[in-house]
Amino acid sequence: MSPAEEAPELGDAFFARPVGEVADDLIGCELIAGDAAGIIVEVERYEESDPASHSHRGPTPRAAVMFGPPGHLYVYRSYGMHWCLNLVCEPEGRGAAVLVRALAPTRGIERMRARRPRARADRDLCAGPGRLTEALGIDGTLNGRALGGEVRVHARRGAVALVRGPRIGISRAVERPWRVGLAGSGHLSRPFPAPAEAR
Repeated sequence: MSPAEEAPELGDAFFARPVGEVADDLIGCELIAGDAAGIIVEVERYEESDPASHSHRGPTPRAAVMFGPPGHLYVYRSYGMHWCLNLVCEPEGRGAAVLVRALAPTRGIERMRARRPRARADRDLCAGPGRLTEALGIDGTLNGRALGGEVRVHARRGAVALVRGPRIGISRAVERPWRVGLAGSGHLSRPFPAPAEAR
């Protein structure tokens, strides 16, 4: 797809909404990072009232970006092993973000393979938060950066079917069905048990 054919780029107004709405509406959007891109097929939501969220204890040095303006990147190191990409949501001061968990690659696949030579198949390139940041070349230098330019998100084209389930890799509030995915996608980090719903 040429730049002229790209769907509209999402701005701050898209992200300055309740985090649950943003999480649902991100499924099917295209995330572009430099020379690579993919369709968002799986996300998780986090907010200040959520004991599993970094923002639960307020604007600590680590979580301060989550309380900043919407439409910014919150990039943190998970377990000292890999980077995780989050998109800050809701009005400034609210402490909410959406974790991008998986993408279906659309552009720069050769570059992704070079960054992730251990991936057994293309469907594994971005199937997980650490995998996708490695494939896209995203690291902590982007923390706090506004979307636009090097990293941007473009609106989805048409309706999608969503599936929901519990979040992964947390020990608190695990019962909340705040992981959202694209029904039928072969690029999910893990399958969903829930039936699909139109969106």
